[in-house]
Amino acid sequence: MAVYPSTEEELIKAVAMATQRKTKMKVATKHSHSIPKLACPGGEEGLIISTRNLNRVLSVNSTSMTMTVESGLVLKDFIAAAANAGLALPYAPYWWGLTVGGMLATGAHGSSLAGKGSAVHEYVVAVRVVTPASGDEGFARVRSLEVGDPELDAVRVSLGVLGVVSQVTLKLEPIFKRSITYIENDDSDMAAKVVDFGTQYEFADVAWFPGHKRAVYRVDFRVPFNTTGDGRNDFIGFRSTTALTLGINRLAEETLEATNSADGKCINSGIIKGTLSTVGYGLKNNGILFTGYPVIGFQNKLQSSGSCLDSNEDSLITACPWDPRVRGVFFHQTTFTIALSKVKDFILDVQKLRDMHPNALCGVELYNGILMRYVKGSTAFMGKQEDSVDFDITYYRSHDPMSPRLDEDVLEEIEQMGLFKYGGLPHWGKNRNLAFDGVAKKYAKIGEFLKVKEAYDPHGLFSSEWSDQVLGIQGRRTSVVREGCALEGLCVCSEDSHCSPAKGYFCRPGKVYTDARVCSKVK
Repeated sequence: MAVYPSTEEELIKAVAMATQRKTKMKVATKHSHSIPKLACPGGEEGLIISTRNLNRVLSVNSTSMTMTVESGLVLKDFIAAAANAGLALPYAPYWWGLTVGGMLATGAHGSSLAGKGSAVHEYVVAVRVVTPASGDEGFARVRSLEVGDPELDAVRVSLGVLGVVSQVTLKLEPIFKRSITYIENDDSDMAAKVVDFGTQYEFADVAWFPGHKRAVYRVDFRVPFNTTGDGRNDFIGFRSTTALTLGINRLAEETLEATNSADGKCINSGIIKGTLSTVGYGLKNNGILFTGYPVIGFQNKLQSSGSCLDSNEDSLITACPWDPRVRGVFFHQTTFTIALSKVKDFILDVQKLRDMHPNALCGVELYNGILMRYVKGSTAFMGKQEDSVDFDITYYRSHDPMSPRLDEDVLEEIEQMGLFKYGGLPHWGKNRNLAFDGVAKKYAKIGEFLKVKEAYDPHGLFSSEWSDQVLGIQGRRTSVVREGCALEGLCVCSEDSHCSPAKGYFCRPGKVYTDARVCSKVK
């Protein structure tokens, strides 16, 4: 069952009704892009509370430079409303289809080590959250938190287990301009320079194309307000694409998988990389065309994009590439942050593994390479523990869960290397099961978070089997051990049956990180 409250009063009634009936609840957003099962309620009769209609700007205070919004407001509309008031959110995720509440639940971020860093939750100064309550209190209550309240650091990154965020107030800045230039180099010195690069430019990031041994550095910083330029960001990967084109591209990738053609993936990814470079990765100098660097424009036009959201949802002639209603891209996504002090060694290990399998990583280049973003340590209980680099890796996923992937052992070794050898923290809104196994132990203040969880929702109505596994409650784990489990990242293989021995894939140690256990094709 799903409900669609359009006011805080209706939201309170929905939570109260479910609490009185002892019904499990979860919050879903307008587009529901999280990959893990964060929005799946526990039990067979669970209630989904959608924030689709909680999408209004409630107030803008130009003096304090704050804006209060309902939690279902999507980032695109938040950015536009702030700009209309002459204000800007300083840092944001690159995809504007996320909601404010969703960004807080998953710790979503952009890329920066400046100021408080790139995570949106760092700029929250007040929040209202609806939680279960006793019958004497009407079975639901609104908790209003502000800066200085210790519980705010639990709600900043809530994982959706504390209740329903109703309203959020964020601290903004006067609107400003940025200058962006992409510089491509070989990746031979990337490990040595990537940390310093993040401190040189406020909005720096790095896109790594390991199969071609190339790195694209985003030189991105503020410029004076009167600097000429009306640039825009319309990233190609977030543009509307015809369903026919998406189907053709998916068929081509499936063919390369079926024929074990790593060379074919390298050829195709080289074409994609060249095309991206030629068109400035979707940047437009005048809002229409890319004519050269630098691209200069206002923050609201450069910080995020997602024009595929403007596709006609009914016709499906065009769609976002990942729209499940068309046969487009279908992928796994492994995303983790590694402390700055460990980033160099991690990259060197990946390069060493790449050099053993020169074409094995061209597949990630079909998805714009490995994106590296910078994130600062947070006071949020479930936020980043220290200044880090986020590695975002997207790659092919078969529609058949028992079908192995081409060169999957290389990506599995990188995944386990980042998470286990280098202690990476998984992004809460992405990743496969194995990334979350035992992850709660990596958070110094997990105890404080669980205390707030117990106080806000003592009967676990906003919890599910999945969230209990992620948080390690009662020793639960996210691994699912069964035949073929390693193929989907449900487990780390410990025996051959966890891979696909019938198709020649057996459980073997990693080549560089020998503690890894990966599904390797044995010839």
